[in-house]
Amino acid sequence: MSKMFVDRARITIKSGKGGNGAVTFRREPYVPEGGPDGGDGGRGGDVVFVADRNLRTLMDFRYKRKYEAENGQDGMKRKRFGKAGEDLEIRVPMGTVVIDEETGLTMKDLTENGQRFVAARGGKGGRGNVHFKNSVRQAPNFAEAGGEAKERQVILEMKLIADVGLVGFPNVGKSSLLSVATSAQPKIANYHFTTIDPNLGVVNIFDDSFVMADIAGIIEGASQGLGLGFRFLKHIERTKVLIHVVDVSGSEGRDPRDDFDKINAELAAYSPKILKKPQIVAANKIDMTDENSKEYLEFKAHVEDAGYKVFPISAPLNLGVKELLSAALLKLQRVEQSPAEDEDPAQYFDFEADQADPEYREIQTGYDEEDGVYTLRGKQLDKIFRSTNFNDMGSLRYLYKYIEKRGAIDRLKEMGLEEGDIIRIEDYDMEYWDE
Repeated sequence: MSKMFVDRARITIKSGKGGNGAVTFRREPYVPEGGPDGGDGGRGGDVVFVADRNLRTLMDFRYKRKYEAENGQDGMKRKRFGKAGEDLEIRVPMGTVVIDEETGLTMKDLTENGQRFVAARGGKGGRGNVHFKNSVRQAPNFAEAGGEAKERQVILEMKLIADVGLVGFPNVGKSSLLSVATSAQPKIANYHFTTIDPNLGVVNIFDDSFVMADIAGIIEGASQGLGLGFRFLKHIERTKVLIHVVDVSGSEGRDPRDDFDKINAELAAYSPKILKKPQIVAANKIDMTDENSKEYLEFKAHVEDAGYKVFPISAPLNLGVKELLSAALLKLQRVEQSPAEDEDPAQYFDFEADQADPEYREIQTGYDEEDGVYTLRGKQLDKIFRSTNFNDMGSLRYLYKYIEKRGAIDRLKEMGLEEGDIIRIEDYDMEYWDE
């Protein structure tokens, strides 16, 4: 049984935390006072998206919403490194756009089979105590904590990858045309919004082939989001050629000329670039009218005046379909042979800015009036704080010297800090004494 077509999902991803560095010392026969030999922690696993041509829907993400990579292993004695956390691969259909929910910016557009993209990097492994030995500190009883995991909410948005897209109002015969032209077997019935999910099929013609998509029916106001407008329209963006299917029989009391104008107006309102795509018009249900009728000739003249060629067809009877597809193939070949137009500059997620945090080393000072304590906060401070061995004077001195060098102690003194006052870091309270 085929899965329901889902083209948008919201998930949470989290990379692995880096392993902590080890605090160990050589303890061997004949070496009773060996030096530090704590190894580094392993890096945390990355979260990686992989494009897969065998997937057709984002349905699986409806059932699982959180994805976490493996944490890195802590370092070990004898300078042994902790094992790196396993990367987490998340396979998505080709044509999936990964969007950062917080900023709304595109992180990656996965258009090629096997294409990989790291969306959240794992934390770095912390350094073992062997790195903190110096001429003064011969036996450092502390190590570095592993880097924090990266967690973010992302939007997955799938856009079909097809050479030719079928557009038009509901119930004009797009699904019938697709089923006749390809091996696709869409469900067809005589009511509006017959095709809720886009369908794909391969057209084989003249020892050549192309992928054709039936884009679900567009209604008036779709470009403003009416109905399922945005869901429908976005699938047209990647197509290279459009076949605009119009019911020329007027079987439902509609004016074909009006239908033609309204669909193109919706396409233009959604994205002016779409109307620049080559477009040919399939005048469907010609068997229910007459090519010499006044109504058809007026429609043909109207479309040709707009610069488009008209092909009279009857999809169920397979009349004129080959001629239509031949014209589509010719336009597709011309597009593929033409130099690509410069795309509008897209605003992409800035990974460098995301990784480079100018406030990483900054320490924020404050005073909690309710508890009567001074407070210190900072990202690097938090990391060093988590690495501190509070039973070791050398480790405590390392923490204090860092805070002092960043100017935080002087700023607290300006705020009124005196000996005997309490300084709070995270949920740990320390009494201040001037050295």
